[in-house]
Amino acid sequence: MSNLRRSILFIPGNNPGMLQNADVFDADSVIFDLEDSVSLDEKDSARLLVKEVLDTINFNCEIIVRINPFDTPFYEDDVNLIKNSNANLILLPKASCESVLDLTKRLEATKINIMVLIETAMGVEQVFAILSSSERCKGLMIGGEDLCVDLNCPRTKAGNEIFYARSRLVNCAKALNKFVIDTPFTDTNDEKGLIVDTKFAKSLGFIGKASINPRQIYFINEVFSPTALEIKHAKRIIAAKESALKQGLGVFALDGKMVDLPIIKRAESLLETSRKLGLIKE
Repeated sequence: MSNLRRSILFIPGNNPGMLQNADVFDADSVIFDLEDSVSLDEKDSARLLVKEVLDTINFNCEIIVRINPFDTPFYEDDVNLIKNSNANLILLPKASCESVLDLTKRLEATKINIMVLIETAMGVEQVFAILSSSERCKGLMIGGEDLCVDLNCPRTKAGNEIFYARSRLVNCAKALNKFVIDTPFTDTNDEKGLIVDTKFAKSLGFIGKASINPRQIYFINEVFSPTALEIKHAKRIIAAKESALKQGLGVFALDGKMVDLPIIKRAESLLETSRKLGLIKE
């Protein structure tokens, strides 16, 4: 299992067919959802179903469980059951410093880490503190739909209304060396819109994007995977660096442009990602 999170697919916790086949959708990670996709009268049965699936099946992808929020009557039961499972991460909705600290304490004797879902105006403003509040907190996802409800603004395909939140969350995550995942694109019939939105998220610094439909996974993976041209250019940068080192040069140029350490690191990172995806073998 690689640590790439180009695509993360939400799977309803009350859908046994999808849960059992979670790793056939080509998503790098899947989220077994106990929150929004499960009605109030099915919370208990969904929780037990997710636990049973986790106990009986060894998946080839990262498994994340989205529990119910800290201030709901379902939170404690969710945590108590899931903390004894094979889940890799717990996704904490409407995260706050208080809820992260509480969840961290409850996970003390486990190997499960925390991913926070930032979907309130307060969460956006406090995201640095939230991410910093626990070593178990490894990354975040922005929840555009709920955030727009809190902001009292329409959610649009253009996404201008969440531009500030996206930028702030990326910057805080990068500053703390945490992973950062973009919000789902909810129109599952608009492939062109999905690609445009995913490319924009990538340009801001997101490392992956959440999805609510398996049909979206292919396009998301394509956007977040290095292209053949990018791989070729990265290889040329590394080759030029090695040549410069042999000549005792600290600075060098490629195609008439100076190459500095950030460019070299970016090339190395791209090649490492390409190796994990099996795009190059060396």
